Amino acid sequence: MNIQENISLKEFNTFGIAKNAQFFVIVKSIDELKEALKWAKTQKINSLILGGGSNILLTQNQDGLVIKIEIEGVKVLKETEEFFFVEVGAGVIWHQLVLITIENNWAGMENLSLIPGTVGASPMQNIGAYGVEIKDVFTCLKALNRESLEIEEFNTEQCRFGYRESIFKHELKGKYVICSVVFRLKKIPEFHTEYGAILETLETSGVLELSLKTISDAVIQIRQSKLPDPKEIGNAGSFFKNPTISSSQYQILKNEYPMIPGYPNTEGVKVPAAWLIEQCGWKGQRFGEIGVHAKQPLVLVNYGDGDGNEIKKLAEKIQQSVFDKFNISINPEVNFL
Repeated sequence: MNIQENISLKEFNTFGIAKNAQFFVIVKSIDELKEALKWAKTQKINSLILGGGSNILLTQNQDGLVIKIEIEGVKVLKETEEFFFVEVGAGVIWHQLVLITIENNWAGMENLSLIPGTVGASPMQNIGAYGVEIKDVFTCLKALNRESLEIEEFNTEQCRFGYRESIFKHELKGKYVICSVVFRLKKIPEFHTEYGAILETLETSGVLELSLKTISDAVIQIRQSKLPDPKEIGNAGSFFKNPTISSSQYQILKNEYPMIPGYPNTEGVKVPAAWLIEQCGWKGQRFGEIGVHAKQPLVLVNYGDGDGNEIKKLAEKIQQSVFDKFNISINPEVNFL
């Protein structure tokens, strides 16, 4: 185990924020993870778990030990007439996993193509896109209890998945480290083309026959057309969650803003945060080294040397303006550190 001191985290977060870790280590196995946690405990310092760094905003230097998870592995545990059950290490890059599933004709993840980050973060966030969420293909996960250093297993019910939510963001926040995830992937695909611009993109591309690859390619094309590449412009993808409001509030807003989009769900009506932010005039606005993306107002960006606190303040201003105009609260997807 190679513990380094005073390491810049700029290359380890997709926003490209230049904050330092007091101590830093990369772990490639559960044993190395245990060793790192034990070391931090003996030193009486905090430890921070880091995956792909795609859903965090660094607002300060990180005291203690930053542990970057790079536990690899993709293994078929079993198969039935309908499903493959595949265990994947927490450090596997999410999009690389999606490509592996397509290559092996394991169906279910194709709509989740090009989402940044690692497998370990996927159930924590219950990541989703174009009508599919992690909970739809999830079986269980194995996580290390940070106190006992024992591996525990969590099933779907125990994870308490919600919209970009899980128990690991609330009651169990900071208490476990996800080490691997088991996915249930179909042998016979069930294609989801009714969300976003997938069907339109397939038609424009002249696709006559649906497949895992053609849907994945369409999703990639859509995402690349709207979202900036973190390698070129620092960002964490969608910064805010789409809020759900009551049907009665939506109707009041609909009367005042006839063009407001809304999607009924079990809790009311989901309103796209991107539309709300754009109506408040933020789309494409730049403030020095930070700003709001010109094509997708849901994405806050760092053009080079932006600071995490500047982005945080911008996010707060956006939240306040949306509340003032529409009486709707929008909450960040991104975790502030």
